[in-house]
Amino acid sequence: MSLLSSFALLFMMGTLSPAFGDSPHEVWAIDQSNSPGKTFGGRIFIWQGNEIESQPERATPEVIDLSGAVSDLCLNETGVAPVRPHMLAFNADQSHAIVSFVATGHVVFLDAKKRTPLACIRTSPGAGGARQVHFAIPSPDQTYVAVANQNGKLFERIDTDYATNTFVLNPAAMINLQTCTTPNGVPCELPGVRNDNAPICPIIDSTSRLSFVTLRGGGLFVIDGKTTPMQIVAEYDRDTIHPNGCLGAETAGKMYIDSGGGTPSNLFEADLYALPLTGYSPANPPNSPVPKLIFSEDVDEADTHGAAVVQHGRFLWVADRGRNFLFVVDTSMDVIVNRINLIGDVSDDPTPDLIFPSPQGTRVYLSLRGPNPLTADPHVSTGSTPGVGVVKVKHGGQDGDFLGVAPVSNIDAAGIERADIHALAVRRK
Repeated sequence: MSLLSSFALLFMMGTLSPAFGDSPHEVWAIDQSNSPGKTFGGRIFIWQGNEIESQPERATPEVIDLSGAVSDLCLNETGVAPVRPHMLAFNADQSHAIVSFVATGHVVFLDAKKRTPLACIRTSPGAGGARQVHFAIPSPDQTYVAVANQNGKLFERIDTDYATNTFVLNPAAMINLQTCTTPNGVPCELPGVRNDNAPICPIIDSTSRLSFVTLRGGGLFVIDGKTTPMQIVAEYDRDTIHPNGCLGAETAGKMYIDSGGGTPSNLFEADLYALPLTGYSPANPPNSPVPKLIFSEDVDEADTHGAAVVQHGRFLWVADRGRNFLFVVDTSMDVIVNRINLIGDVSDDPTPDLIFPSPQGTRVYLSLRGPNPLTADPHVSTGSTPGVGVVKVKHGGQDGDFLGVAPVSNIDAAGIERADIHALAVRRK
């Protein structure tokens, strides 16, 4: 199976090798703080896999300043400079990087090899005129990018042709998640059912048809991304799928989706669900097909966020950024078999956000937050060592050693550390 680099499917590709070293790859991470001395931009850091995997603290990254050519392109094409680069993904061929700007609603396409910007699209104004791209994720078949326009409460689609570098926002495909009605005749956003329909993370299945769209206020929509307009084919309420889900992973015929804390209205949450990949239809009643609850730990400091599959899908790792550990779930039995503690000599408060395996799965990379986080509520997103963490995978995927951190810094004129790493992705070379 070839590498599929939407977030959900890239997670699925982590495999383990007993030999030290891994296939040639790059580790991309974004400091979402503004470029030094600017009120926009941000910086992409790119490490070579063979350097970061063994001695991350000594690895030297290539740096792309997003206040340069990228901002120039966005100003020329949209009239607005991009702010807060929050998420990152690669298309299946690894030829293009897609960067999501959560503060200004931009989606930027870059030539991943040349590191040059190709297109800058600003998404549609939605609720209250807001437009925020929390996550723009490419479909495995490379025909579209699904866009979670968070505070705009819109689910949008960019039609894509990577061979010709053609990227077009398709307004006819859009769903307004605040004002729409579900196939069961229920308002999409309704107090007590789905309180706040800001879409957080769409996860696209391997067929490129189904997008599992998590919602800030709880609940979930499964959306057929191929139709125009896109169509809701399953609806879940907030009692069935809890708030603030972000990211997931497909393996063994099911899609894992988590729920977390991270907002003032839902401080602490750690839930994991498994949903089937078939059986979706607009004719189904709400909350069908029925998801399976794997675990629920709604306790102080809990906040599940990023997820990655290792050992050919045998184990699922889920980051709890509030409690600084990684859940290890056996996907054959859907039970927790370990918790990998991350607090220690490497970092006293790493705050793992997103996680990605290396191509052969010998390492798992973590985006680590900074002392002045710019997204999510500080009670769970404040960290002490901004950068990329490197974990050596052990015991067939059941355990890991936290080897070190490739550090990132952005000290402002007042001497305050502003670096805040969130976006993370692995590019196979």
